[in-house]
Amino acid sequence: MSDRPAVRLLVSGRVQGVGFRYWAVGEARRLGLDGWVRNLADGDVEILAMGDREALGKLAEACRRGPVSARVTAVARGAGRDDGSRDFTQKPS
Repeated sequence: MSDRPAVRLLVSGRVQGVGFRYWAVGEARRLGLDGWVRNLADGDVEILAMGDREALGKLAEACRRGPVSARVTAVARGAGRDDGSRDFTQKPS
């Protein structure tokens, strides 16, 4: 594993069943980030992203808007830990 900058995002609101994970994969890849996104049982979406610090900030900001069909009410940003992921993928819920 490397030691890239990493962030963990918890996105709340109407974010499941609206294409949020698919959208997040596209945004993260566009920004050149590695990591993953998954649905949580409580209705939130969790993202772990690694890469350039500026790109991580742009991803967090984009998540505040989300895809057009989502209604994001909060994005909690915390420290993430580089898990060695390559590319950006959807994980099973």
